[in-house]
Amino acid sequence: MGLSADAICKGLDTVAAREPKVADALKLVGYPEPRLRPTGYRTLLRTIVGQQVSVAAASSVWNKLEAELGEELDPHELLARDFDSLRACGLSRQKQGYARSLCELVTNGQIDFHKLPADDEEAIAELTLIKGIGRWSAEIYLLFAEGRPDIWPAGDLAVQEGVKRLLELPERPAEKETRALAEGWSPHRGAMAIFTWHYYANPAL
Repeated sequence: MGLSADAICKGLDTVAAREPKVADALKLVGYPEPRLRPTGYRTLLRTIVGQQVSVAAASSVWNKLEAELGEELDPHELLARDFDSLRACGLSRQKQGYARSLCELVTNGQIDFHKLPADDEEAIAELTLIKGIGRWSAEIYLLFAEGRPDIWPAGDLAVQEGVKRLLELPERPAEKETRALAEGWSPHRGAMAIFTWHYYANPAL
């Protein structure tokens, strides 16, 4: 269920020992709190529900789905509902397509959240079989839910901006450059991703 506080601290300390700018930033803003999500299908369903809507709107839809399908949100139950039933819960046609894709892959055994590939890239490839789940969403799941230590969501704009500020770059690096800049932080890029968000969001900077 995500990287623990201890794992984050150890990872950051290891990177800081060889990266002075990271060491300086740690002294300035301190260690970030863990970002934890439950493992399993519900977390990806929640990701789909939350896409392009406010937190309040997503919570409202989620509560309606729980009322309609039961708190377990059994994928078989979702697949058994018709368009109008899910629309009444707040799921658009597009999101219904995404949710059904997820549920179908789970119920037919094509994706088993308890047995995702150990290789990060293979796990990302499997998760992105789900309609509506791109690389970023897959990386966030693997980092926040599974606590994989070397996940680096280089396409995240806040990560890119955090790297820019952290390394004192003249411009925000694009995804490819952000990925290249972090190669030396492996195998602790997950801790560094969480730290870049923390650093970027610090109001004192």
